[in-house]
Amino acid sequence: MKAITFDQFGAADVLKLSETPVPEVRPYDLLVRTRAAGVNRADLTHRKGGYGRPDFGDSTIMGLEIAGDVIAIGEKVQGYAVGDRVMGIVGGGAYAEISRIDYRMAMPVPEGLDYIHAAAVTEVFVTANEALIHLGKLQTGETVLIHAGAGGVGGAAVQLAHALGATVITTAQASAHELVRRMGADHAIDYVNEDFAEEVSRLTGGRGVDVILDFIGAPYFERNVNALNFGGRLVQIGIMGGIENAKIPLDRLLYRHLQIIGTVMKSRTQEVKHDMSRRFKERWLAHFGEDGLTPIIDSVFPLADAAAAHKRMEDGLNVGKIVLVP
Repeated sequence: MKAITFDQFGAADVLKLSETPVPEVRPYDLLVRTRAAGVNRADLTHRKGGYGRPDFGDSTIMGLEIAGDVIAIGEKVQGYAVGDRVMGIVGGGAYAEISRIDYRMAMPVPEGLDYIHAAAVTEVFVTANEALIHLGKLQTGETVLIHAGAGGVGGAAVQLAHALGATVITTAQASAHELVRRMGADHAIDYVNEDFAEEVSRLTGGRGVDVILDFIGAPYFERNVNALNFGGRLVQIGIMGGIENAKIPLDRLLYRHLQIIGTVMKSRTQEVKHDMSRRFKERWLAHFGEDGLTPIIDSVFPLADAAAAHKRMEDGLNVGKIVLVP
């Protein structure tokens, strides 16, 4: 089968299309003919050597989410058959014509959803549901601040928060404000030209928000804490802006009874990942398809052009998900 490989860590041009063996089917596996694969920032870290030469459980080949057709099943698989359309998070191996997935991480592709959109669902929406609702305990009627609302996980979180009935405030470049409002944001803050903490105070009458979902890290940390209402929850899901010199106003933390929660999917055990996928599937899967939740697609590249897809993400040009098609 064809797959994307690389001999050394480095820039996007180290990626190449190679011939590799078809994965062996283990007892709990679905073997899937990959119709589309999502591109994630973790793939860029993988390519640069941030994880070493990892085996995430399914393959040493790059890529964490797929959509496609089941072509073989393991002896302990339940609920799936050859020919089923499936999507899900894989432990590596998405950048290939054939991939394998633990059936407990898979879910059916909803009616009305094509493979390209299906491949863009699970990584971002499972992560957003876990951070925002399972850990952040966002409730109907509360107010949430979601940073990077035009990004993959951020955009998924905006949609889920809106569907839950929360008031949604998000940060995004001015050029993306129309998009985030279409996804369900009630208010959009231009993080380039506006101070989000000041805007949150203005929009909430000084109360602050109940939940914040943040990907940035140290540069936002103090302002995030100051922007929380009594009993507010800050869910830290990324550190794209770095970790140095993060300041925490301890008096605010104490007197407002705040909670700070950190989470990252990659370091969770396989059992926890199964639970995360199950929680998302049970609560939200039926909301996808026609007239429901949908991932925002930025662009689609042939698998052989994975380097160009990485370059687009690295240059910050994408608004929504980048997808590869074998």
